[in-house]
Amino acid sequence: MTLVDGRPADCTGRLDKEVRVYDLLDSLGVAYQRIDHEAAMTMEACAAIDEVLDATICKNLLLCNRQCTSFYLLMMPGEKSFKTSVFSKQIGSSRLSFAAPEYMEEYLDITPGSLSVMGLMNDKDQHVQLLIDEDVLKGEFIGFHPCINTSSLRLKTADLVEKIIPAMGHAPRIVTI
Repeated sequence: MTLVDGRPADCTGRLDKEVRVYDLLDSLGVAYQRIDHEAAMTMEACAAIDEVLDATICKNLLLCNRQCTSFYLLMMPGEKSFKTSVFSKQIGSSRLSFAAPEYMEEYLDITPGSLSVMGLMNDKDQHVQLLIDEDVLKGEFIGFHPCINTSSLRLKTADLVEKIIPAMGHAPRIVTI
């Protein structure tokens, strides 16, 4: 696995949703590095990738309330544990649970195992609220998938917060896990 600068020289065979991520980052003038790898479906599978990226790697969870009327994308450090009952109280939402994969695809154009903040670029109707654990923002660099789990990106956390998230039109809410 090798860390390279920017988008692939040839995007033939790559999914449109992945290419759209590179297009967005390039249009914003955001410098990033990329590593291509085998599909990484879990945090454990990302361990070797994490070593190469040397960045804060997020666990991304798509959550919803019991009625499936409010949806949340939670970015949190991979090593932190998550308790829905405690977190539900913190954000004032009753009975949070993991959202069904259909919602992930419908609102973010992402399949399970590929969930990342970049999916918010596909959420034009603002169905999903972005929640970021404060510890995610402490590192200089952040790593995540470009809407597909066979590549990972590394970029400055400041660029994510100051350029990318505003361009996607989602105001983050900072939380404490």
